[in-house]
Amino acid sequence: VQLQASGGGLVQPGGSVRLSCSGSGRTFDLKAMGWFRQAPGQGREFVATINWNNGKAYYADSVLGRFAISRENGQNTIYLQMNSLKPEDTAVYYCAAGSTGWGTFPEVYNYWGQGTLVTVSS
Repeated sequence: VQLQASGGGLVQPGGSVRLSCSGSGRTFDLKAMGWFRQAPGQGREFVATINWNNGKAYYADSVLGRFAISRENGQNTIYLQMNSLKPEDTAVYYCAAGSTGWGTFPEVYNYWGQGTLVTVSS
């Protein structure tokens, strides 16, 4: 599975941005797709995930109520709508897909995109 993420950039605090991630290749057995992020000098952090079978979403507490993950119907594409952005949301955001399960740990996901940088700054 190949993942292509896009949509990052420079955003002012309080602003919004939407990230996209499209999957290609062996996507028929996916069980979940999600987003992680990594800030400078930090480890990779779970952001949000969506269950491919039932559409349920789960979020990190730090983004709950501000971010929304969604799936394009019939497509192997997900989005991350990011609202009320804060400087601490600055990070490289990675799209991930998993064929073995659904969860918040990076180990669940066996496919990763190249990352897209979101910078929140005035």
